[in-house]
Amino acid sequence: MGKYGFMDYEGQICRPPMERASYMLPVAVGCSYNACTFCTLFKHLQYRQLPKEQIEEEMIRVHQAGGNPKTIFLGDGNAFGMATEHLLWILERIHHYFPACTAVNMDATITNISHKSDEELKALYDAGVRRLYIGIETGLDDVLRFMKKDHTLEQAYTQIARIQAVGLIYGAHMMTGIAGKGRGIENAEATAEFFNRTKPERIINFNIFHHKRAPLWKDIEAGRYTPADEQENLREERRLLELLDVPDLSYDGMHDVFELRFRGTLPKDREKLLAQVDKALEYWEQQPSYLKIFR
Repeated sequence: MGKYGFMDYEGQICRPPMERASYMLPVAVGCSYNACTFCTLFKHLQYRQLPKEQIEEEMIRVHQAGGNPKTIFLGDGNAFGMATEHLLWILERIHHYFPACTAVNMDATITNISHKSDEELKALYDAGVRRLYIGIETGLDDVLRFMKKDHTLEQAYTQIARIQAVGLIYGAHMMTGIAGKGRGIENAEATAEFFNRTKPERIINFNIFHHKRAPLWKDIEAGRYTPADEQENLREERRLLELLDVPDLSYDGMHDVFELRFRGTLPKDREKLLAQVDKALEYWEQQPSYLKIFR
């Protein structure tokens, strides 16, 4: 990257869909954990933090082009895992170049949070951090272990309570289908219970996609894991939507391979969302080619 020129972005852009209008400021490459067996996003990258000079040059470039974003998303995979001192430096520079900024958001893991003291969490909130997006994925501990997530449910309850105590808001990533064949309803009920207790601002549900490059594929080939079909995944999502009881919860459920998407606010849009899932199930049962219709 030349001085004040465009930053060369490495890897795949990965951020929650509600951050699509935010200015994405790269501060690292890859994911510092990078061990989840279902994930392929960062497996080809060696994690590293970007130099301070490079981060500041990117801010200067946007500032000189007239940019003054209100919301900024720090990339890549889990920026909250960086040292608090380093994050505070980034936040100070953000407010220097972008005085209109009112929220800095980023991805995090439960372990990232556990490594920061209550005082550090409060300092980050005071410096402008507002939302953390956390890969909860499932409400079943054995599935978390199998997928090599970096937390247990009890740890998640503890760390989410800690960030909420200082004012930070969390959004949850989850995956229908992650528990495998025959466990969809069980997973829906356990995951709904988790969310009803922890009360995220929003849920982003990515129906699990099984890719041959993912470590999980070896478990599929060896018979240690059997994927659920799309019908079971839809029934799981329907049960989840029935049970979620969080006021003003923003829900976004995506089935990218089959071009399905269910979006709304619960409980207000519950019946609408259930009707959409029922329609998808009806097409699944009667006309498998329905998948080309939902866009």
